[in-house]
Amino acid sequence: MSGSVSIVQLIISVVLFFVMFFGIGFLLNMLLRMTWLMAIVYPVVVIFIVDEVSFLDYIFKAGTAWPALLDKLQALQVVDIAILSGGFAGAIVAGIVMIYLRKAGYRMF
Repeated sequence: MSGSVSIVQLIISVVLFFVMFFGIGFLLNMLLRMTWLMAIVYPVVVIFIVDEVSFLDYIFKAGTAWPALLDKLQALQVVDIAILSGGFAGAIVAGIVMIYLRKAGYRMF
């Protein structure tokens, strides 16, 4: 996740991640009735986005996988953090909207 990004690309990317994770979070909330599931799972999604290490390497090769992940997270640029924060905000807003809809009397599935 490196290179130069224009302000238009940044805005579109943040909005895209917000909408994408809002939609995923909203659907998971409706189907599983677990309001904050996407907000809890989001850090795992970020790990998959940022790191190139296989999921099983975190279990079987933990001595090399976790330090590599920390190096990748420390190397994130401000643009990358802004984009990933937009996704997290979408997951949080999906939970808030679901709480509001349930209080308003709507029943989803």
